[in-house]
Amino acid sequence: MILENGVIRTMERSLPVVRALPIAGSLVAGGVGTHETALPSPERVDLGRRCVLPGFTDSHVHFPTWALAQRQVRLEGARTLEETLARVRQASDQAPGGRWLLGHGWRSGDWSPVVEPTREALDAVTGARPAALLARDYHSLWVNSAALALADGELEAHGGVVERDARGEPTGVLREQAAWRFKERLVQVSDDEYVEAMHVGVRLANARGVTAVHDKDGWLGAPRLWRRLAEEHGLTLRVWQSLPHEHLDHLVELGLPPRLGDDLLRVGYLKVFMDGTLGSATARLLDGSGVEITTAAELEQIVRRAALAGWPVAVHAIGDAANRDALDAFEATQPVWRPRGLRPRIEHAQLLAPGDAHRFARLGVAASVQFSHAPSDRDLADRLWAGATGRAYAYRTLLDAGAVVANGSDAPIEELDPLLGLRAGVLRTLDDRPAWHPEQAVAVQEALEATTVSPAWLAGDERRRGKLLPGYLADLVVLDRDPVECDLEELLELRVVATMLGGRWVSNPPPWD
Repeated sequence: MILENGVIRTMERSLPVVRALPIAGSLVAGGVGTHETALPSPERVDLGRRCVLPGFTDSHVHFPTWALAQRQVRLEGARTLEETLARVRQASDQAPGGRWLLGHGWRSGDWSPVVEPTREALDAVTGARPAALLARDYHSLWVNSAALALADGELEAHGGVVERDARGEPTGVLREQAAWRFKERLVQVSDDEYVEAMHVGVRLANARGVTAVHDKDGWLGAPRLWRRLAEEHGLTLRVWQSLPHEHLDHLVELGLPPRLGDDLLRVGYLKVFMDGTLGSATARLLDGSGVEITTAAELEQIVRRAALAGWPVAVHAIGDAANRDALDAFEATQPVWRPRGLRPRIEHAQLLAPGDAHRFARLGVAASVQFSHAPSDRDLADRLWAGATGRAYAYRTLLDAGAVVANGSDAPIEELDPLLGLRAGVLRTLDDRPAWHPEQAVAVQEALEATTVSPAWLAGDERRRGKLLPGYLADLVVLDRDPVECDLEELLELRVVATMLGGRWVSNPPPWD
């Protein structure tokens, strides 16, 4: 097959654009037309002046959770408590009896007036049906009285917060480990439901140009779900899967190395949480506020033990104190992980202390960020991090420092949509307001590299994915125009036309109108 008559961006700086892209089997077969005639009776695909890029990677997604969330009560965008409750009431009235009512996306900081949710408010619209609603950041859980009764008083958890009223009674809001423990223990979702939702979710991801994901749902057994999906429906995404660091002892005991799996599904790294989030007001800051989930000393021990077993570590860190502690731990353990060629990463890196951006580059720690978080969180950040937002979501600072920056969505917290992330990174706004801290905007080319080249490097696949070069996998996306050359205003109109994985069209094969 030969793709021609368009703009083909290889993402290789020494040869950024070629005029044709030959594909043989699952691989890119040549460049600039030199090997086109060597292909036997090649199929020619007229791009019609469209643009071809390497397939997009979402470097931070909770894929099974996101897929399932498409079927739950959607609460994002609600501007008041009353609007939120109205959506819950409608869903409760329509849902079959006897089942949990599940939802996600509320953020009390977005409500006007700002009020905190309570079980009593939820009781009024759900009655005796147990209800559990995850916050937009997935670090807080809002439950009703029926759900609390099922817990039988077992709510507390180390590293968690149980909000209580003046009488000492639970308000219905659980945060961090308390929320996750409640959900894991009581809110049961069958594998059948997950796999069915993931099957639909993969098709949607492909339609948005996604050919690979770095999945963070190892805690709920995602590898098992991915394997079953592959067996029953086939898999049209490449998955780089994390596991909770708590699994390390078991992995060592079994002698299991990283990169287990095949071309489509591999388990590759461990996930650690340092702190909470902005939205739940649990991000750990240098002023002493927030929730500490893992100490710097504990992380240092985890990284050291993981490195000795060959496993790289990804660390969730939101606040400036959490990020500094994570960087300190990686710096202290350099003699162990660096000689083994491991590629550590900090997830989110939302608020950085002055000077810490340069430490990412100096240490070789990647910043796995989410461009869409900046415009989405701007109002909360202005309120909760007042005076410090010049060093929040500091993607320009990280890039200028020479850090490796990979972009993801953190779906379902934001939408799994690479073009949305591209716009957010470049424009620093997703509505009609002016750009928020435009000095931290990235260029289109940098945003594309963060969504193609850097994620492949993090997964150790930089010699086979992330670029369109001879011998690389033919994972690609066709766009309706060239995002590098079009006017910035046109980024709002940019659309995915088709997606290919390993030389096979997985979304909207040609010909196109």
